[in-house]
Amino acid sequence: MNPRIRIRAGAVVSAAALVLSSTVVSVVAAQTGTQQTGTQRAVGGGTPADRAYRDLLDHGPDARILTAAHRAQWRSAPENSVPAILAAFEDGAEIVELDVRLTADGVPVLMHDTTVDRTTDGTGRVDSLTLAQVQQLRLKKGLGGAQAELTDERVPTLAQAMRLAEDRGLVNLDKGWPFREEIWDVLVETGTVRNGLYKSDAPVDQVQEFRSTHRGAVYLHMITDANLAAVEEFGDDQPVAYEVNFDAATDAVARRPFLDRVAARSRVWSNTMWNGLSERMTDEASLIDPLRGWETLVRSYNTTIFQTDDVVKLERWLGTGTGDPLPRGAVRVQAEDFLPGEGVGYHDLDAANRSNLQMRPGEGVDIQDVDGAVSLGWMRGGEWLTYDVEVPRDGTYELSVRASSPYSPAGAYTVSFDDGAPSAPVEVWNTTSHAKQELQRSGVTQRLTKGTHTLRLALPEDAYQNWNLDFVQLDPVRR
Repeated sequence: MNPRIRIRAGAVVSAAALVLSSTVVSVVAAQTGTQQTGTQRAVGGGTPADRAYRDLLDHGPDARILTAAHRAQWRSAPENSVPAILAAFEDGAEIVELDVRLTADGVPVLMHDTTVDRTTDGTGRVDSLTLAQVQQLRLKKGLGGAQAELTDERVPTLAQAMRLAEDRGLVNLDKGWPFREEIWDVLVETGTVRNGLYKSDAPVDQVQEFRSTHRGAVYLHMITDANLAAVEEFGDDQPVAYEVNFDAATDAVARRPFLDRVAARSRVWSNTMWNGLSERMTDEASLIDPLRGWETLVRSYNTTIFQTDDVVKLERWLGTGTGDPLPRGAVRVQAEDFLPGEGVGYHDLDAANRSNLQMRPGEGVDIQDVDGAVSLGWMRGGEWLTYDVEVPRDGTYELSVRASSPYSPAGAYTVSFDDGAPSAPVEVWNTTSHAKQELQRSGVTQRLTKGTHTLRLALPEDAYQNWNLDFVQLDPVRR
């Protein structure tokens, strides 16, 4: 590990400043002042985009760790939308990752898929629709999907996105290499050549030909074991970064000697959105323990750029060293820690675990790994779970669940304490993905005394149920 890791806002941590707890070793930032985000943060003069560009070119041992927001801040707005771009920068990302496609009339627009079906109220291939037709479509909430709620947002052009980014930060132009000339025209027109980050795994000679004829183009290269020789082929003219993807730590691109050579002249970009991009070192694993993801990628894999689906929580870790800390006075119980015994501690309609984690052999509750999060799946009406919760002090508490579902309705539950009457049904939100969980407040409050209480979560039989449960949380109600 480097003896010094640049974290945020000029904060530097020495090896001696690493702190050990019973379950976590975390990098803790020694903050030198109040951290700022978004357009307020422009240390060293100029705009936040100036700072992000200077930081991107810094490959030194104290290089600042940069955050790239996958499809922008889709947790706040539709993916690849104007408000998602603004939210990503405001939440602290230096880079937004956006997906580029061409319309039938050759205009670069923001769209991840080859079709508009998943993320809009339309159908058809992007390249079969004109710009006018594409801009008539309404974007769906979050990551979209068949049952995601429609919004009033429209599909942006790349030019719109680049004008937003001009003073705010950088844009990773994903899927854009086949349209590099059309993208270049947009970057020149909007005065944002240095803001746009080209990316591909194309043959090196093709990349170098483009770079030689497009002065100022910023480029990063994608590598796996299949094309790791590209690092040597670039010679002295290295890309600003390498997006290193590996599904096993034994892959050649994941080995430290190779990564040391890469990091000596470029930045190492790691993707943590789901399993198989950086083995199993994901956002979700990092929230449980940063050593399972983000922190180990910095320490052992030379990562200095993270592409994430959890901008806010990654930024918090960069500033504090904690993954998903429990709020002061709150109680959290992991979903898989239900009380034992069919018909006593739980009731499940299937006799066997239908999911992929056999954590509690002989019990029928469906425990699963969802990109690093241990959660319960196959939720069905008529099932129930009980938990022991240790309340730290007398008070009134509100219950929340961290849950996920791509469906509307997703499901519902009731909650009761100490064999009391159940609450009214609480609806589970559509998070637009089974793998993307959100903490959802229930509005159910309960007065509890200090000590152990039993909580029962029950799924009404008359409600459609198809959601995942990560954990249950009780937060003190402060008046």
